[in-house]
Amino acid sequence: MSYVLETERLILREFTLADANFIIELVNTPGWLRFIGDRNIKIEEQAKEYLRNGPLKSYEVNGFGLSLVELKTGGTPIGMCGIIKRDTLEKPDIGFAFLPEFEGKGLAFEIASATLAYANDVLKIPVVFAITIPGNVRSIRLLEKMSFKYSNTFTSPNDNIELSLYKSQER
Repeated sequence: MSYVLETERLILREFTLADANFIIELVNTPGWLRFIGDRNIKIEEQAKEYLRNGPLKSYEVNGFGLSLVELKTGGTPIGMCGIIKRDTLEKPDIGFAFLPEFEGKGLAFEIASATLAYANDVLKIPVVFAITIPGNVRSIRLLEKMSFKYSNTFTSPNDNIELSLYKSQER
């Protein structure tokens, strides 16, 4: 396993195919389904395919991607966070999602802030984007707490959904 970074309470590490069952759990939570969308990942092989074509491919192609967030104490997987390079955006963006029982505890802010610093300082990405559905109040609050600024609304070319684009401060 390859560790990306750690914070006071959390470890961010690259996904492996062994994380397939966690992926099934995460992508089928009400928050994921409402704000990110149904990825139709219900069985282990679908989760492994998601990992192969998403995070694992991104590590290989870009040198970064979405990674597993786990508690330092006990190693419990609680979510994902990372930097994503999308063909549809001019700059990489930050993404995050957490199991419902770990929301509202400051964990998302802790790991997302560290991930943004990692993107700026290690990956040398001076400006990071973030995208969200306009109604995703929790994500918007987190982005604003991290000093992201609203830029504009656009329609996703992949699924025709209206999204809000946020930009980090240049570092």
